[in-house]
Amino acid sequence: MKILLTGAAGQLGSELLPLLANHGEVFATDRGTPPSAPANWIQLDISDKEGLNVLLRRLQPELIINTAAYTAVDQAENDVDMAFAINAGLPEQLAHWANINDARLLHYSTDYVFNGEAQVPYRESDIPDPQCVYGASKLAGELVIRESGCDHVTLRTSWVYSSHGKNFVLSMLDLARRGLALKVVADQRGCPTWARNLARASVAVINAWKAFGTEERSGVFHYCDDRDLNWYDFAGCIFDLAVEKKLLESKPDLTPVPGSEFPQPAKRPGWSVLDTTLIGQAFDI
Repeated sequence: MKILLTGAAGQLGSELLPLLANHGEVFATDRGTPPSAPANWIQLDISDKEGLNVLLRRLQPELIINTAAYTAVDQAENDVDMAFAINAGLPEQLAHWANINDARLLHYSTDYVFNGEAQVPYRESDIPDPQCVYGASKLAGELVIRESGCDHVTLRTSWVYSSHGKNFVLSMLDLARRGLALKVVADQRGCPTWARNLARASVAVINAWKAFGTEERSGVFHYCDDRDLNWYDFAGCIFDLAVEKKLLESKPDLTPVPGSEFPQPAKRPGWSVLDTTLIGQAFDI
């Protein structure tokens, strides 16, 4: 099976690459071409529609995994066209090609499609109501994929972190190493999700498709790790583990504060815990 993986040098793509090696011939795209990863690397600007069309026609992938995304949440407020081009235009192009060529598409979305006003975990059937450009652009991507008619799964996830890239875990460790006392938001709650676990869930989806086909296994599913926290509590967990693993000598001073103490251009959901019951039933995850 030929697999096209976009955004392959990112947090999720980097975790997916080694897991995909036994599933087929992997063609990995990114702006750069890291030589050490187990894949056929192709340098590609994902905003280049014609370049992507040429690549799709040449490779004829049977499975497309789209981890590429515009994730600069605050910057998106002033970069609306680019956010929608990457988060909606790209998946629309991939889904259209997949539908015509009988390929399957695995795509990723976000908890930011919800308004954050719930008090129980969000289900897939809950009505989205994004409050920022990033969330709106990701929702638009979900909708164009659904409307394309292609066989697909869109995994909504939340608070992704890994050992590289830009994420909350690495930011907290960096600040702690500078010896700074930290104020951390305590009134936004979600489920931190390790990119490797999300990659493993993705492979479970692929395995189920291989074994059982896509009937009743297509559409939007929620996947996140199973512990919900606010950012302040998450930071505490990070520092506890960092001290245990001797990454830090001691925990920094932490103070919980409301999100209003850190004004940001993009509104964040106050509650974005996701209900993962459905993906467990469909894919035994």
